[in-house]
Amino acid sequence: MSVVFYWHPMSSATPIACALAELGVAHDRVRIDIRNGEQRTPEYLAINPNGKVPCLVVDGTPIFEGLAIHLWLGDRFGVARGLWPAADTPERLQALSWCAWAYVTYMAVVGRLRLATSDDALRDPRHAAAATAEATQLLDVLEARLAGRQWMLGAEYSLVDLVVGQVVGYGTYVGAGVADHPSVAAWLARLQQRPAMQGEV
Repeated sequence: MSVVFYWHPMSSATPIACALAELGVAHDRVRIDIRNGEQRTPEYLAINPNGKVPCLVVDGTPIFEGLAIHLWLGDRFGVARGLWPAADTPERLQALSWCAWAYVTYMAVVGRLRLATSDDALRDPRHAAAATAEATQLLDVLEARLAGRQWMLGAEYSLVDLVVGQVVGYGTYVGAGVADHPSVAAWLARLQQRPAMQGEV
C-alpha cells in the first residue's frame, strides 16, 4: 500500500502525524507550506479541493478532513495494533461518538472562542464569555467520562485519546483551560507524554 501524507508542521495536520507514528504506518511525506499559499496551488487543489492540510493519498486516491483520516487509519491499521476497537463492538460505537464530539461539537466552540479573543475584526468579550461557558459545560461532560478511567475507552490508550486530546489541547491554547477539570487535566498530561507526541510533527 502506498500512503502519501501532505502536511505542515504545527498545523491541523499534527494529529495525523501523531496517529501515523502511533500506528507505525510507512508513508511518504510532502510538506505543503501553508504560510506561502502552497495549499492553493492548482497542483495541490487537484489532490485536495478543500485546499488545506492534512491530506492522505492512498494508492492514488485522496482522503482529506482530519476526522475522516483518523477513522480510516483506525479501521485500517488500528484494530490490528490494538489501538482502535473492532467493528460491531460497544467500544467502536463509543470511539465514533467521542471522535465526532471532539471534532464537531467541541471544536466548534473552540473555534468561536478563538475568533472572539484573537481576531481583531471579530473580538468580542461577550462572545468570548459565552464560548468559554459552553466550553466549560462540554469539559464537564468529558470530566464525567474520564472520572475513574485512565483513558477514554478504559484502562488502555487508543487513538480515541489522541483524537479527543488534540482538540482539547488546542482548546487550552486558545483559552479553554482544564485546570478546573482534574480528570481531564491528568489525562491530557498523560497523553502529552506519549512518544508520538514528542517528535517534530
